[in-house]
Order: sequence, then structure tokens, then C-alpha cells
Amino acid sequence: MKPMDHYVIALDQGTTSSRALLVDQKGRIVDMTQMEFAQFFPQSGWVEHDPMQIWNSQRQVLDQLLVRNSVDRRSLAAIGITNQRETTLLWDRRTGTPICPAIVWQDKRTAELCQQLIAEGLLDMVRRKTGLVIDSYFSATKVMWMLKEVPGARELASQGHLAFGTVDSWLIWNLTQGAVHATDVTNASRTMLFNIHTLQWDDDLLKAFDIPPSILPEVKACTAHFGMAHLGDFQVPIFGVAGDQQAALFGQTCFNMGMAKNTYGTGCFMLMNIGTSPQLSTQGLLTTLAWQLEGEAAHYAFEGSVFMAGAAVQWLRDGLKLIDQSVDSEYFATKALGSNQVYVVPAFTGMGAPYWDMYARGAIFGLTRDTGKDHIVKATLEAIAYQTKDVLTAMETDAGFTLKRLHVDGGACVNNLLMQFQADILDCEVERPHQVESTALGAAYLAGLKEGLWDLSQLTSLRSVDRIFTPTMEAQHRNQLYARWKQAVDRTLKWEK
Repeated sequence: MKPMDHYVIALDQGTTSSRALLVDQKGRIVDMTQMEFAQFFPQSGWVEHDPMQIWNSQRQVLDQLLVRNSVDRRSLAAIGITNQRETTLLWDRRTGTPICPAIVWQDKRTAELCQQLIAEGLLDMVRRKTGLVIDSYFSATKVMWMLKEVPGARELASQGHLAFGTVDSWLIWNLTQGAVHATDVTNASRTMLFNIHTLQWDDDLLKAFDIPPSILPEVKACTAHFGMAHLGDFQVPIFGVAGDQQAALFGQTCFNMGMAKNTYGTGCFMLMNIGTSPQLSTQGLLTTLAWQLEGEAAHYAFEGSVFMAGAAVQWLRDGLKLIDQSVDSEYFATKALGSNQVYVVPAFTGMGAPYWDMYARGAIFGLTRDTGKDHIVKATLEAIAYQTKDVLTAMETDAGFTLKRLHVDGGACVNNLLMQFQADILDCEVERPHQVESTALGAAYLAGLKEGLWDLSQLTSLRSVDRIFTPTMEAQHRNQLYARWKQAVDRTLKWEK
């Protein structure tokens, strides 16, 4: 064991902000710095980021964390990275300069291309090899679009000068000053180009999507050595990398088969540990790499992805101007009076699992003359819980058992009204830990494992529970509410078709 004064830094690069967290050897978050960055919507359904803003914001919060805590380089054991997944970047290997904006996971510009690929009969191969469905959510069709539409991209690729990466690869490249072009198995498994059985980039998929292998990063285990991060006049090893949802599963210490967590962030993502043998869902869920420790077998998970969770609350704040801060949503929801039941279906970028409808669009149902902003705020929060029930119902069917307790994390899980409604609509206990930053903790835990700061049994003992929400709603009322939700969803599907 290392001395107790050793720390791990977790870099948590999210969809709307970049964060850096200092984690001590007891698994406690000592400090956190955060910076939001711009979202760009150049056309309807398009969502872009500036790759340099991603990197600069991440580097700034890292530097702020180091300075603010007077971190001694001798006490810094490692850096872990977790990131928004599927977001796609291309850059010139010679200069490290991005050749175009990053296409964000929420972007829908390749929806028609996905339909063409499905019509060509690729769905079964993609499903079998990757555990995914063909959807604009994933990286492959984003890369296809970039290679076709960005001037000079295909030529750079043919010359061996082009690099593709998800956000983790982009951060690793910059932290190592261009020395390392790599990703981990979890991020690779979200590209629609990675074979989850062989743990390799798949030649058949690359050929089908016309993507040259020369642009791909090297794939490593989550606890591999990803190079040395240059931090001013010293360097620190990068030892833990995982996509944000897999990192949260690890951070929630869901190490045993059948354990599940739900993260309430920009989107809402539920993962269930299904062990070391991948199995395909029959209910519209994804099969994804959960993690791989170096030298060990990979672990897999079922995943259900809800595209709009915290982002729907941001819509209340920024789009409708109904609230001043996201945290105000709980207060206004508690003020919703009367018996009218309003439903918000936040399908702003389509519907994820188990519907997988790129053409669904958002709607509000049940409006009456006495409907006010409180009802809309409450309905938006409830929509997060309903979508979670959609996913859990599918997951339980695939797994063959009923979940008794759901681990939760992410910003919105501090909302007690939402968590109680979640327990009620699921008819399942909802467990919230004291430290809800499970995503960043997962990255820190992976990095610290490699450095010997702790082992898996110690990580389990470090976790403490803040509150368990127990369902109190009567079954008849629960069933009525959920039936109306399903009715509302049905009316939003295929809206754009």
C-alpha cells in the first residue's frame, strides 16, 4: 500500500462541462473544479462541440485543481479519465489540429444514412458483432459523414495523417503531447466498429462503413498505461479510462452480476452487470463492455439509454425560462396542485431504448385551462422516471428477474421528489450514495487500482449510503400513470416520418 497522502485525479469530460476532481486514498472527493463550454446547433438536429474548447476547458479545470490544492507531484499517484461517449473527433496527426467540429452523441444528421445501412441488411451483423443497433447515436456514421463532407478528410486519411477518436482519445493525445493515440475497450465498444467478442476493431464493419483502419486508436484495457500526462514541469501516469456510464457502474461498485445503476445526467443511462459472457438483448437494449482490468476477462453490461434527462430540465431553464436554476425544479414541482395529470415526452432528439426511434419528437399532453408552469415542471421530472421504468422493464425481461434495488447517481439524483417518484413508479428501492459523483469516482478507482491504492473489496467498503427511497404508491395508481405515459409516447413516435 502507498502512504495515505497519495491522491488520484479524475478528469470527467461531460457533454456540457469539463470537471477535475481530487480523490484521496479513502475514496473521498477532496475538491472539484468545473467549467461549462459552448453547445452549437448549426442546423435542426445537429449538435456540435469545438474540440479545442473541450481540451482547453479540461486543461483549465485541471490546472485550477492543482493550484487550488497545492498538490505535491510526489503525492499524485495517477490520472483517470472518463468522458461523454460516442462524440466523434478527427484531427491531423502532424499538428494535433482538429479538421472540423466534434459531432456530439446527440446529433441526428446521420439518421437517413442509418436507414440506408439498415436497408442494405447490415443490422444483424452490427448487432451480432457490437451489441448495438444501427443508430446515429454511435460514432461510425458520424465518421462516415465527416470523411465524405469535410474537405480533404478522406485524402488525409489515405496519407495516414488523420486520427479519429472519441473524447477520451482526444484528451489522452493532448495530455501526452501527441505521444499516445489510444482508447479503452468501453469507449471503443460505443463506436459501432468494435467487436465485443474478439475485443478488436472489426474488419467487416470497417469495410461496411468504408472507414480506413489507419485512423483508429489503439484499444487498451481500462487499467492499462495510457501514457504520461504532462503537467507543467512534471508528469503523471494515466492509468484509468472508461466511458462515463461504465465508469459510473464501476464507481457504484456494481462488481457482481445482476447489480444495476442509473445515472441521471444530461441523458439517463442504466447499466446492469451481466458478467464476463456477452448476451444480446431481445428487448431493445444494448450490450456493451462494462470494463476490463488489465490481464483479466472483460465484463459486460446491458444498457438502456435515455437521451433527455437533465437536458430536459435545462430546457425548462434555458428554453422555456420556467425556472432560473435547475435545482428549482423540485420546488416548483411540489407546488403543482389539482388532479390534472400532465405528461411531457422529451423526445427532442428522438427516443432511445427500448424504442430506438430517431424520428420521435417531444410533446406535452394533458393540458387543461388550469395547467401552469408547476405542472409542466413536475411532468418533466416525472418523464425522467417514466423513461427509466421503460428501460428497467426491458432489462428485467432480458435478465429474467426483478430488480430489488437500483443504485442511482448523477446530478438529478439529489432531487428527493424525483427519487421518491422513481421508487414509486418502479416499485423498487432506490439507493443513493453519499457521494453521487460515481462517474468521476469510477475513473479514479480504475486509476488507483493500477497503482495499488486499493483493491475491489476495499472499494466496496468505501461506499456509503445516503438514503434509500422505498416505494409507497398503490399498484393500481402506478399502473394507471404508466399506462398513460405509454399512450403519450406512442403519439410521439415516427413524428418526422
